[in-house]
Amino acid sequence: MNTEGISALVTGGASGLGLATVHRLHAAGASVVIADLPSSQGEAIAKSLGERVRFAPADVTSEVDMNAACDVAESFGPLHVLVHCAGRGGPVRLVDKDGSPGSLETYENIVRINLVGTFNTLRLAATRMARNEHTAEGERGVCVLTASVAAYEGQIGQIGYASSKAGVVGLTIVAARDLASKAIRVCTIAPGIFDTPMLARVSEAARLSLGASVPHPSRLGTPDEYAQLALHIVSNPMLNGETIRLDGALRMAPR
Repeated sequence: MNTEGISALVTGGASGLGLATVHRLHAAGASVVIADLPSSQGEAIAKSLGERVRFAPADVTSEVDMNAACDVAESFGPLHVLVHCAGRGGPVRLVDKDGSPGSLETYENIVRINLVGTFNTLRLAATRMARNEHTAEGERGVCVLTASVAAYEGQIGQIGYASSKAGVVGLTIVAARDLASKAIRVCTIAPGIFDTPMLARVSEAARLSLGASVPHPSRLGTPDEYAQLALHIVSNPMLNGETIRLDGALRMAPR
């Protein structure tokens, strides 16, 4: 799909992978809506980028919020691209070190944001896209979701994060098949260890150690490398129903 002049929605667009994607889409000629929490820097970022970027404060698990974000996107024109980056992590174990059971509340919250939020955002954006006229390439829309290599090799303490991201991987092919008759493509990116705000509280020594665990290139991934792949998925009409690992050949150890 040609991004020049289209309308795009990026969740989690005020930081990390989402912000890099906003910059890439904007540079490629798209009008972009940043959907992120009201406490984020989304409003300031949108103002700094000019008239083709707007901010929609939103919780991805809220039907009201995400419909409002889609409305903002459609104020630019028909919504053709969704890049869904919003999510959260957090440690959960089945049995804590003190012998008590792991937190069901934390587990449910991670799954609700990462998996239910993905389903909610995808269904609402796809409903808008299904009303579009076909583009010159014969498409109505493209949706790029975000999983993680933890979906395949979750580490100890990642049971909530890993199972929620495995759910995103599992829904990808089903969503692509479901939306094929509507000329909407769905793909997922599964990043490895990336230099995002989730790693901001990790020490520099730990960051270097994490980067060294990647076979090649032996470093943390950059958000722009995610954004580059997201835009390639948008532009390549044969990419559909696929989850692409973006990890430098990393396979996570148990801990």
